Amino acid sequence: MDEIQRPLEAGEAGGDGPVVEVRDVHYSVHGRVIFKGLTLSAAKGKITAVMGPSGTGKTTLLRLMTAQIEADAGVINVFGRDVAQMGSQDVFAMRRRMGMLFQNSALLSDLDVFENVAFPLREHTDLTEPLIRNLVLSKLNAVGLRGAAELMPTELSGGMSRRVALARAVVMDPEVLIYDEPFVGLDPIALGMILRLIQQLNQALGITSIVVSHDVAELASIAHHSYLMADGRIVAAGTPAELARSDSPIVSQFMSGKPDGPVPFHYPAPDIVTQLLAGEGA
Repeated sequence: MDEIQRPLEAGEAGGDGPVVEVRDVHYSVHGRVIFKGLTLSAAKGKITAVMGPSGTGKTTLLRLMTAQIEADAGVINVFGRDVAQMGSQDVFAMRRRMGMLFQNSALLSDLDVFENVAFPLREHTDLTEPLIRNLVLSKLNAVGLRGAAELMPTELSGGMSRRVALARAVVMDPEVLIYDEPFVGLDPIALGMILRLIQQLNQALGITSIVVSHDVAELASIAHHSYLMADGRIVAAGTPAELARSDSPIVSQFMSGKPDGPVPFHYPAPDIVTQLLAGEGA
């Protein structure tokens, strides 16, 4: 499906319209254009996949959604509010309604598994210790690691670290759960576990999930709707099956993993012969 789909309106998929809506966003860093008219949305209670080659700004998009950085132009609405118009207290309140699974898990190395998961509760609530204990153990049980509560991060495998990070991300019962490259570095078994957990959380809790990744096959197995980013904008949108049937050269190259196509291998640079000769005269 090559036609770029418009953002969802209130009352459409998800019941209450998009929980996150990015509309005609432009963003540059030191003169380098990252986004030039990016538009997408995440429907309530659905799994939305955002794909794209490395360096297309997928993590930057997540930073914009969570108000860590501000767009040069365009609108980013989260829970129906423009993040650019929020004060610091509103931003913190918005983030408490969101969970984040970081690409590198980002566990606190000096705390054991239990305390890593308990950290958001201790920072943002006044819950009693018995309640914190019950919540932490229940979330660890959900990811299959209740028995690892006393282990330190250095004692965990990559897949276990990712699952502990996921337990921490959901311990506050977020409405939106953001995954930044959740499949990187996982063996097939751990990857399958994370895929299953993403689906189970979405189905059982009605969490709105935004998964940013370049792993096409994995996303195709769980996503309700997918976006493909390239050249600073969305170049295709639809269900994973619709993207797989696309005859667009850039979509075909990405979905099939072809080395040659519209997405270049080389980062923009001067002609190599000219550059080498210039060095000889230095």
